[in-house]
Amino acid sequence: MNEITDFLNTNIKALRTTDSVADAQDLFAEYPFTHFPVLENGVYIGCAISEDTELMDIEKPIGDMRYSFERFFVRNTTMWLDVLEVFAKNETNLVPVLDAENSYLGYYEITDIIRFFDETPFLKEEGGILVVEKGITEYSMSEVAQIVESNNGRLLGAFISEAEGDRVQITVKISLGGLSEIIQTFRRYNYSIVTEHQEDAYLNTLKDRSDYLDKYLNI
Repeated sequence: MNEITDFLNTNIKALRTTDSVADAQDLFAEYPFTHFPVLENGVYIGCAISEDTELMDIEKPIGDMRYSFERFFVRNTTMWLDVLEVFAKNETNLVPVLDAENSYLGYYEITDIIRFFDETPFLKEEGGILVVEKGITEYSMSEVAQIVESNNGRLLGAFISEAEGDRVQITVKISLGGLSEIIQTFRRYNYSIVTEHQEDAYLNTLKDRSDYLDKYLNI
């Protein structure tokens, strides 16, 4: 499997504060980027926003609009899931990459990061996905793994997919093992099942039919 840094892109040089707004407009017209990095004396100072450049005097240097730059970035050591979070939080399709000394290295494009995500076992391997919920001070990732593995399941991945108030939701992908048994064990450990797997829904259907039959026999 590739490393996320294999997707580091240097094909297009960063804008410089001395470049004109017209240069930036030409770049955004040619490439479908929402943002693009700007350097001053080789140092990253933020990202120009495509929509903002459309409103500026084309003859002015782009450095004159630095007040509107957005200053997000990731390190070349940032984990891919954290990189994905930066894309989402900043509603961008491009994220600059810096090293530990804050030197600009290049950028990631969202399409490449999604491609990287597609190659992970979390998406690539077959399995079932569960979303479980518990109190923020009560859950444990080691406990989640133990519940899956004690039922002969193989954990392909787990992450906090939502946190609100005093509750967290954990998305879990599982390969092998009996998902129904895993679901029941989660319940015994006081996890709520946010999404039901097909097997769990099937058991609920059987229970509903059994309850209906009992009522019918008792008429």
